[in-house]
This record gives sequence, C-alpha cells and structure tokens, in this order.
Amino acid sequence: MITKVEGMIVNETPYGDSSKIIQVFTKEYGIIGIMCKGVKSMKSRLRALTIKFTYGYFYIYYKEDKLSILKDVDIIDDFKRIKNDIILISYLNYLTELTSQVYKQCEDNSLYDLYISAVKKINNLMDPLVITNIIELKYLPFLGVGLELDACISCGNKTSIVTIDADIGGFVCKNCYTNQILVSSKTIKLIRMYYYVEINSISELKINEEIIKEINFFINRYYERYTGLFLNSKKFLFNMLALEQ
Repeated sequence: MITKVEGMIVNETPYGDSSKIIQVFTKEYGIIGIMCKGVKSMKSRLRALTIKFTYGYFYIYYKEDKLSILKDVDIIDDFKRIKNDIILISYLNYLTELTSQVYKQCEDNSLYDLYISAVKKINNLMDPLVITNIIELKYLPFLGVGLELDACISCGNKTSIVTIDADIGGFVCKNCYTNQILVSSKTIKLIRMYYYVEINSISELKINEEIIKEINFFINRYYERYTGLFLNSKKFLFNMLALEQ
C-alpha cells in the first residue's frame, strides 16, 4: 500500500550504480530512510526530485524501522530564492544539520513544523540570521538545556534584570550582577521573544544590527558551552559570512 508523506530530504547516500538512499524528515514519521531505485539514471524522472532539500509529498511503500521504497514525489515548494543564493543555502544547510542532530537526541516530530516554518520564512527573504537564532533558541529545550527567561537565574527575582549571561544560563538581576557582560534592554526582551514566539506569526522583522549581533553572540556562546554540538555547516556559514563582509 502506497503512503503519502510530507517531508524534506535532509541527506542522500549513493547506493550501487543507479540508486540512492535518502533521509527524509517527514511530518508523519520523523526522519526515515527511503530507497530510491534507479533514480541516478539520466532517464529517471525522479533524478531531479530526489536531491537534498527537496520539499514535497513523497509516495512510498512505508516500512517501519526499515528502508521504505520510493514510488513518486510531488514538489510543494522548490525554495528557489534560497537555492539561488550561496549565503541562504549555507543557512539552510546549517539549519538542516542542526535539526537532524537535535532530532537524533530527542526524536520529537514537533521539530518538523519548526524547521519547515523557518525555511519558509528565509525563502520569503526574512532576515536569515534572526530566523536561525529563533530556531536555535527553540531547539534548546529539546536538547535538555533550556533557558531561564522569566526571572533571575540566581535568585528568582523577576524585576531589575540587567543582563543575560550565557555562562550561567539566563537572566541576571542587579543584586546578583558581578562582572557579566552587559547587554542592552532590547536584547534581553528580544531573546525572550525569540524563545516564545510562534514562527508562523512573524510577518515583519525590524531589528537594529547591533542588537542582532548581541543576540547571535549570546546564542553562539550558549551553544558552545551547553549543547556539545560543533557542526561543520556552522563553521562553513561563518566563513561565508566573513567573506561577504
């Protein structure tokens, strides 16, 4: 029986001379392996539909805990804007690797909607760094290292917050402040907003460049300290952004 699943190809591996195995993050089953027989042949109609970052409906013979078999693919969105821009494709590559690694640790299918929503926002030309930072923050609870963003991490005081610190993992009030890096009040508010906002509800982003840099610095430091994730795609993205400056 053929099953229709919505998903995005997050990885592909050659198999023999003419076939390949694709890893597809699906809405219904999480990340699954699918055997694609004969798709590397120049005559195969599915050749162009089974490459990384294909987002569509996959018609498969689904086999739980085994390789499913691909029958057909219908494209939902080709994400043309992203694929025509080397910087945006670098963001997509990082988000995809990050999502795959987070899924391996928690196997929570709710990651799918977060991931696809973020890709759609980037394809609609919303600031890719802001969208990426929102996703990075939202993934923290799935990694078991969520932030305290309702009160001071040290004393529980909900007022007089003066900064947010990556080393101790949350807000710092004026009474507990020692020598942490001070950030702007706007940065404090926006990090909390990033953490809780519904991505699909975002229609416009107007954020000062310096605030964006402060938020990104905090998130990078927090990931380095608490997640144990050191991804090659993130290093590549940093290198691409450095070349662009």
